[in-house]
Amino acid sequence: MNASTSTTGTTGTTGMSGATIDTLRFATAGSVDDGKSTLVGRLLHDSKSILTDQLEAVAHASRNRGQDTPDLALLTDGLRAEREQGITIDVAYRYFATPKRRFILADTPGHVQYTRNMVTGASTAELAIVLIDARNGVVEQTRRHAAVAALLRVPHVVLAVNKMDLVGYEEKDFQRIVEDFAGHAAELGLPGFTPIPVSALVGDNVVERSARMDWYRGPSLLDFLENVPVGTQKVDAPARFPVQYVIRHGELRSYAGQLVSGSLRVGDRVTVHPSGASSEITGIDLLGTESEVAFAPQSIAVRLADQRDISRGDMLTTGVEVPALTQEVRAAVCHLADRPLRVGDRVLVRHTTRTVKAIVKDLGGASELRANDLGRIGLRTAEPLALDDYAVSRRTGAFIVIDPADGATLTAGMVEL
Repeated sequence: MNASTSTTGTTGTTGMSGATIDTLRFATAGSVDDGKSTLVGRLLHDSKSILTDQLEAVAHASRNRGQDTPDLALLTDGLRAEREQGITIDVAYRYFATPKRRFILADTPGHVQYTRNMVTGASTAELAIVLIDARNGVVEQTRRHAAVAALLRVPHVVLAVNKMDLVGYEEKDFQRIVEDFAGHAAELGLPGFTPIPVSALVGDNVVERSARMDWYRGPSLLDFLENVPVGTQKVDAPARFPVQYVIRHGELRSYAGQLVSGSLRVGDRVTVHPSGASSEITGIDLLGTESEVAFAPQSIAVRLADQRDISRGDMLTTGVEVPALTQEVRAAVCHLADRPLRVGDRVLVRHTTRTVKAIVKDLGGASELRANDLGRIGLRTAEPLALDDYAVSRRTGAFIVIDPADGATLTAGMVEL
């Protein structure tokens, strides 16, 4: 997760009818051999989101393997050979659309050693699909994926119980798995999830509702993806504007960046963090046009009534709901790097557009964090940071820890105030 540049929420495009088509970013997660590649392939195939030549290539490869029908897993398993060779696999992003919505799918590897890849993929997702093999039920990696979804505060979770055809489409097997997962979800503080019984191999409840599970009254997977509410940004949320660039026009200055939360209006009183100075907004530039108001996640330039000492990394806020200004940072983390993190390490912390020096004070009782470890961290920063709790804001509540020697990302953190 790159906390300094990632964005959450939706982007809108205008269709031929003039209506705005929104975008859902979602991530998939599943244990090895749970059928994730087949599920994604089935979703792309049945929603008519693949080209004819792609389907012909899959059909040809399947016939060469002695299969009578196209193996849809081949649509997404192009990296299987590299994975078997032990080469690090990054998140694969796939783009498709239906008449109702556009989708950005972060397809993450299933192995436990790729937990960090799931964190990367799910950090900007508004929905996560956790896949389970109906024959095996909830396994250790299922619990780990649920923990990541809870840690990252993914707004919506789908529990896709796959391979229902191999358990005779029995409702009791589905309900047993749902009840088991619900227990773990409650322990993790996962706010809720939507269970859907599917068979990716034959297409049951993936795009079309299945007649073989008439006991299930809910939506198909695609129907749920097309209709789940999207857009986590709230207009009435506290305004948070990290300054990315200072633009000078002679004696005048404007401050450019992305408004990551809330809204700003001409005439608003703003506070500059960490200095505590205040001023009034006299102008907002939106894509080269003057505007009276801006909303997250728009990129804007702001002019103030007073010439303040403001630089990259400062944050402008409005109202009384101010961020916590602190040098003591406590957070839940996922360690991303192969190099372990230890107490006493001197690091850099990048929060929004601000980068400060810091020292690792504690690791929640652990002696070190290794790649893919989930844990907790205490940091002491050389300069104060304006932080929100991650549960309140996935942008201003996130940060990354960087190796000062080579600039490599070490750890992704979620602030706990």
